[in-house]
Amino acid sequence: TNLSVLDQVQNLPLLIESQSPISGPPGPDSFLKLWNSCRAWLDDQLLRHGAILFRGFGMGRQELFQTTIDGMNETRFQYIAGNSPRMKLGDGIYSSTEYPPQYFISLHNELSYTPYWPQRIFFCCVVEPTEGGETPLVSSRMLLQSLPRDLVAEFRTKKVKYIRNLHGGKGLGKSWQESFETQDRSIFEQRAAASGMTVRWNSDGSVTLTSIGQATAIHPLTGDEVWFNQADQFHPSTLPPEIYKSLIAIYRSEEFLPQNATFGDGSLIPLEHLETIRQTTKRHIVSAPWRQGDLLILDNMLVAHGRNPFRGQRKILVSMSGGPN
Repeated sequence: TNLSVLDQVQNLPLLIESQSPISGPPGPDSFLKLWNSCRAWLDDQLLRHGAILFRGFGMGRQELFQTTIDGMNETRFQYIAGNSPRMKLGDGIYSSTEYPPQYFISLHNELSYTPYWPQRIFFCCVVEPTEGGETPLVSSRMLLQSLPRDLVAEFRTKKVKYIRNLHGGKGLGKSWQESFETQDRSIFEQRAAASGMTVRWNSDGSVTLTSIGQATAIHPLTGDEVWFNQADQFHPSTLPPEIYKSLIAIYRSEEFLPQNATFGDGSLIPLEHLETIRQTTKRHIVSAPWRQGDLLILDNMLVAHGRNPFRGQRKILVSMSGGPN
């Protein structure tokens, strides 16, 4: 296949585009041929750039994405204990986060609030949005370097405490059954413990999960330290004002919201810290419009991702690989 390799703004993502029309019905064969023949080089480029966007390889259907993921010989990562609302569609294939289209999803590294996270994330565009809907990216290395040193030092020392309230089948947000893919309480407790979470059962059948995670992490292959937590996303100040007011009216206290975050010692994270993180992230965001059939691969530690608001239909599929860490 004839290819053009282009560095995007800030070299994120690296774009690899097929310049030859795919003969016959779309399929993953040409991509897998490239992946298997140039694997060492592609692995190296992913560590260098943090993200690679493959365009023009014709993978814009779920069954083609499934075949592609199966043929890449990556260690499949199951999205158990995850906080994002998503549907499991196949073997290791999920819908992207299901959240009202008019809202922005803040940037994050997937499952950075647990001890075990996927090393790579694969996004496939099945239906490109009419307007907006990009997956914004930011370098976790650049973000760490750009944040104030005293803020980073405080987070390193105190770490982050994550609080999740999951209902037992009736309520807003995800249930513990959905999040941990089981109806069995004992299996749920085992999986929660394996994810470093403390479990407290409540009288209404809901459960409160707490865990303490790092603020930064060291990439196992590059040795780079990266900003790696979801304090700003878990904190209720990230919510649109109208949603926050509605949730407080329902739950009556931030203590009972579906999710929250404090410092690891239980002290409150100053709102100005969270706003600094959000504004610094926004200054370094790179976004590119989706096209049907696009395949975007991220190194989950090197690059954080989110979602821009959109209009029209949008269908992005997700798979993950790697871990435990």
